[in-house]
Amino acid sequence: MLFAFSVAPTTTADESASMSEAVAEAVRVVRASGLPHETTSMFTTIEGEWDEVMPVIRAATDAVLAVSSRVSLVLKADLRPGRSGELRGKVDRVEHRLQHGLAADPGGGEKGDDDEVVAP
Repeated sequence: MLFAFSVAPTTTADESASMSEAVAEAVRVVRASGLPHETTSMFTTIEGEWDEVMPVIRAATDAVLAVSSRVSLVLKADLRPGRSGELRGKVDRVEHRLQHGLAADPGGGEKGDDDEVVAP
């Protein structure tokens, strides 16, 4: 299962309104978890089971709460029990179609291949 989240302080002491220090603390928590993850400019995506991922997201949120009295959390999940390797797999399937000029398959492509991916 994939969990994409964004956590950020709603206030910052930085004159430029940069949130990078607080966000870096959240990313440290994710990296320390040992779970497969990827951080982009807007979200961090973690792959794992509910019981593995939710404590990490909470700890990352708590890390940001330590520097701001108010925090914004956005969470999106792709819940497909029994699947793994989807952190790269979803993107790889789209890239494969793009590289090989494959048209959309009205049947949905690979069995269970109903990916939602925005170009990386």
